[in-house]
Amino acid sequence: MIIDSFDLESEPIISPKSFFGEKNKICDIAIGTFSREIFPAVLETFSNEKIGEMKAANRVKPVYLLYIGNQKIAFYLSEIGACGSSTDIIEVNWMTGADKFILFGSAGALDKEKTRGKYVIPTEAYRDEGMSYHYAPPADYISIQKADQVEEIFESLGLSYVKGKVWTTDAIYRETKNAVVARKAEGCIAVEMELAGMQAVCNFHGIELYDFLVTGDVVDQIEEYTGDGLHEANHDLGKFYVALKLAEAIK
Repeated sequence: MIIDSFDLESEPIISPKSFFGEKNKICDIAIGTFSREIFPAVLETFSNEKIGEMKAANRVKPVYLLYIGNQKIAFYLSEIGACGSSTDIIEVNWMTGADKFILFGSAGALDKEKTRGKYVIPTEAYRDEGMSYHYAPPADYISIQKADQVEEIFESLGLSYVKGKVWTTDAIYRETKNAVVARKAEGCIAVEMELAGMQAVCNFHGIELYDFLVTGDVVDQIEEYTGDGLHEANHDLGKFYVALKLAEAIK
């Protein structure tokens, strides 16, 4: 069963060294975006250089080093879903040595009154995906280790936010009404596709993960779903500047 996948008794057959050689050390902080629009906008705005590539059978993804003030920050376009986004963290960590990762993305609201017009700072993620069970012992939820620190920084910046549990599932077309009712009953305020896996990987490899979300669509017992609000939640460039403020605070 998937909950029996966590194995600390034997070594992995494949490691990042197999593809990237010896581990590198270029910078301390990495920022990943899920937005196809934010990614090029940042590269057009800030001085940068390409420092590597993440290759797969269906694509080649560049990794850049941003020069912002006196900081060097690794920057990349993250895969969608727990497996891909978590693997990106492993590979960017190996390529750059960054051990502090800032990720920001969109989420579906499970409680629109709580999340409307606010950033969401996840405190726990329900593990409704497969990646985390290979990197952490089985449990329903995984704690988001840096939630309190993200909250402190948001407080200092005067940003409007709400903290709460989220539901991680990368089965986008199987967010059923019964599942929504169950997660809401447990206190989840949003649903997204990556966080449980990313946190498990970061815990396993000793990486700090700083995550925040913006809700767009509402996945909450409505008669007919629409994607209203998704584009802005996905592609608002303002999220990157919040990520930069986090990078300044944790350096």
